[in-house]
Amino acid sequence: MITYRTFKEDDAVEVAQLVALTMRTTNRKDYSQEYLENDLKHLTSQDFIEKAKYFHCYIFYDNQADKIVAVGSIGPYWGKKDESSLFNIFVLPAYQGQGIGRKLITVLENDPYFIRARRIEIPASITGLKFYQKMGYSYKDGYRQLDDEKLYRLEKFNHPKTV
Repeated sequence: MITYRTFKEDDAVEVAQLVALTMRTTNRKDYSQEYLENDLKHLTSQDFIEKAKYFHCYIFYDNQADKIVAVGSIGPYWGKKDESSLFNIFVLPAYQGQGIGRKLITVLENDPYFIRARRIEIPASITGLKFYQKMGYSYKDGYRQLDDEKLYRLEKFNHPKTV
């Protein structure tokens, strides 16, 4: 059974390994090895511990296999109260195509940072573009080009609920 919970510091090493494996496997078709390895320098276990201080990070856990199978975060967009961003959304390759990514997005979209936001942005990889579009995200300002980081900037507008 797959469950989810908030990230704990003890998860950091396993999360960093999950991200590295996923990028080296799934994202490899769209990015060079050099690009991926450079990106992974900023996705270490210590980076996840630091990011969790500012973002809400969730992990999905396969209880039967006793391992983390997905991770994703949401936080304020440059400190703004009415805008948020999704970050570091990864599902282990062996678990892709089973609806876990969709469930992860649903969890993130029920987080207080999403609920309060008018606009949510996601820096989407080439690999993840179609998935995020299926989840209702579209090109920011209609701009369909990769940015300098070789990512697409996507956004979704929300009707924030008052808490």
